[in-house]
Amino acid sequence: MAGIVLDGKAIAGRIQQEVAEAVAEMKEKHGVTPGLAAVLVGENPASQMYVKMKRNRCAKVGIESFGYELPADTSQEELEQLVQQLNADPKVHGILVQLPLPDHLDEERVLQAISIDKDVDGFHPINIGRLAMKGREPQFIPATPYGCMYLLHEAEKLVDGFKIEGSDAVVLGRSNIVGMPMALLLIHANATVTVVHSRTEDIPSIVKRSDIVIGAMGRPEMIKGEWFKEGAVAIDVATVKVEDPSAPKGYVWKGDFEFEAAKERVAAITPVPGGVGPMTIAMLLKNTLRAAEIAIEKGVTA
Repeated sequence: MAGIVLDGKAIAGRIQQEVAEAVAEMKEKHGVTPGLAAVLVGENPASQMYVKMKRNRCAKVGIESFGYELPADTSQEELEQLVQQLNADPKVHGILVQLPLPDHLDEERVLQAISIDKDVDGFHPINIGRLAMKGREPQFIPATPYGCMYLLHEAEKLVDGFKIEGSDAVVLGRSNIVGMPMALLLIHANATVTVVHSRTEDIPSIVKRSDIVIGAMGRPEMIKGEWFKEGAVAIDVATVKVEDPSAPKGYVWKGDFEFEAAKERVAAITPVPGGVGPMTIAMLLKNTLRAAEIAIEKGVTA
């Protein structure tokens, strides 16, 4: 029997409705509209698309968005100066600096410059440090891993006998944006975690013993269907454009998993597209709402 397909688009829609209701209540009760500033440096087409999608979703839930598009030759000083201005602006509750940045800019310095109370991407070193420590809670969780955890909790409701706690989990990929924070979140949830990377040997045997498989390598269909353990839950983060002359647009989107074959073995799996992608933006909206709540709690309102 084929596994359940976890519809990230539908689940994200429910989250966005909850956020929209909370935003409306915040406006009525406190006179505060959550605000998200998105900073884009250069003209990376993928980054431009992501920022546009984020701003569109903000509009749909009543969050005010502020867009800042800077030229590719923007200096470190100019970018950090803008971040400091946004830190000081009470109308801006969340600051998102779209990554990757041009090579001449120091990403770490930029992320450190963002106020921890406005770090809705969850990439500030203090937030990541808290995530890595037992008994500590970050102010914000990076949106994509946060969305993956939400999907795993949905799977707990849908799959008989599945629990994150006590499961063997594998995270394929160790990026700072997805792989590493994902592994830390699973550890927080009391899973036993293996992180696979380019130097890992015998990847199939690791996947075969895992109850939870998170794909975040960006290598189309690298993880074959027969590698999966019967009854596993599979979350595919990767979204890679693959040329396909037979497709209407001349290309298709693929994830790390061989989806059709994997679906026949697992208990639940996310599609690509329509799985993790919509969840990432939904969790960013939740983080922005939380940032506005923090500002109200601290009495920092426009």
